[in-house]
Amino acid sequence: MAGGFLALVLMSPLVLTGAWAAQTIYSCTDANGRRMTSDRPIQECLDREQRLMNKDGSSRKVMPPRMSPKERAAQEDADRQKALADAAYKDAVRRDRNLLNRYPNEGAHRRAREAALDDVRGAIASSEKRIKDLQAERKPLQADAEFYKGKPLPFKLRGALEDNTTSQDAQREIIENHRSELGRINALYDVELARLKRLWAGAAPGSVPDVPGATQGGSTAAAPPSRK
Repeated sequence: MAGGFLALVLMSPLVLTGAWAAQTIYSCTDANGRRMTSDRPIQECLDREQRLMNKDGSSRKVMPPRMSPKERAAQEDADRQKALADAAYKDAVRRDRNLLNRYPNEGAHRRAREAALDDVRGAIASSEKRIKDLQAERKPLQADAEFYKGKPLPFKLRGALEDNTTSQDAQREIIENHRSELGRINALYDVELARLKRLWAGAAPGSVPDVPGATQGGSTAAAPPSRK
């Protein structure tokens, strides 16, 4: 009696495993219209749906057909595109939240704009002062050059005048570049302000579409991906 009970206990894992496997039934209709069933995935129906049923005949789930290499590649590409869209959306949400933390109101944003512009304005003022200094330095050089009208200028005097001209031209180019920078800074802050106004009004972070070609802090914001 005891021996029989022990044998039953030792066999029970195998019995249970077989009973569990028998509880799942795969069913499908093959390409020739034949109804097929099996206790494992049916090879003849790998290209079509297979229904998984319980032992009592009730449906458990439907196993989709195996994808072709072309379909699998398309699915993988779609998955990659969705992952990129999700990452861009999360980045936009994070960037918008950072914007709101940095600029809780329009006054804070205006002060930041003025601080950025003041740095460039200071550089322009410095170049303008340098030009005035160079012009003052040039006056005695030009006075010396008056003594050599109709004659070649001495090498040292000619070189000093040329260096002065080159330096003034360089400072004027720097000023033009800085003025362009003022325009760029204002344009960036204008785009940022338009975005912030919508966020301040209650738009969800990450939901505000980007202005084409505009950047936010060096990176383009993204609209949220579609949610299915």
